[in-house]
Amino acid sequence: MEYLNTIVQGVLLGGLYALYAAGLSLIFGVMRLINLAHGDLIVLAAFVLLAMVTALGLPLPIALLILLPFAFALGWALQRYLLNRTLGDDILLPLLVTFGLQILIQNGLLVAFSADSRKLSLGPIETQSVNILGLSLGVVPLITFAVAVVVLGVLSYIFYGTGLGRRLRATSDSTEVVQLMGVNPRIVFAIAMGISFVVLTIAAFFMGIRSNFDPSVGPARLLYAFEAVVIGGLGSLWGTLAGGVILGVAQAIGARINPEWQILAGHLVFLVFIIFRPRGLFPKQ
Repeated sequence: MEYLNTIVQGVLLGGLYALYAAGLSLIFGVMRLINLAHGDLIVLAAFVLLAMVTALGLPLPIALLILLPFAFALGWALQRYLLNRTLGDDILLPLLVTFGLQILIQNGLLVAFSADSRKLSLGPIETQSVNILGLSLGVVPLITFAVAVVVLGVLSYIFYGTGLGRRLRATSDSTEVVQLMGVNPRIVFAIAMGISFVVLTIAAFFMGIRSNFDPSVGPARLLYAFEAVVIGGLGSLWGTLAGGVILGVAQAIGARINPEWQILAGHLVFLVFIIFRPRGLFPKQ
């Protein structure tokens, strides 16, 4: 029963990792762009939520709802006026630009908030748990996993069931062909980045509730997101959930054996996938 509880806790942790990775997977699937600032943008969103709650006295869920449209606008503007200029045959240029953005965000947060560790508070619900089939499961981890499933479901519907999704998929296949059909790929890319920012803001909300954060933790979040994306399959949205769950279970089992092995266990599983299945479980065709 103890190992079953460990596995279930790892599955729930995988929901958080899937939220980290969903925006990254979407952007890679649409424009083949790896955003090195993704983790730091999650941390930035968490600090903005903290500032809204502290300065304005807003309840945390209300602050999240207010921030989401601004996050979309910021992502749209960043892609439209900066990152679109870096896209092309040279894959190094967008990596350098997003790396520079990563450094800018980290240092800006250090100046604005110092290096002190912070946390978002959701009240008594953070410590509440429910008993399911003899397993004591935290309410917040259950909500996190449910939200991850809903977010990925909405993204899948947008991607495969709407006119916008058809434009996203067509632009991903060929920017030249969609231009012949009257579609501006730069605007499509900007919309995709805006959606990615909405998802990473939701991830920031749950990250801030479940763990402490400071300006330096962004790269670790990027690493978890990248590992989940690669394990699940580059460009596969539901594969992202599978990758996050596998990573979370590996870390939970590693921590169960020895607390010092938690992070190492996840990295070892990632290494196994890189060696034996480098395209992941569900690679985008």
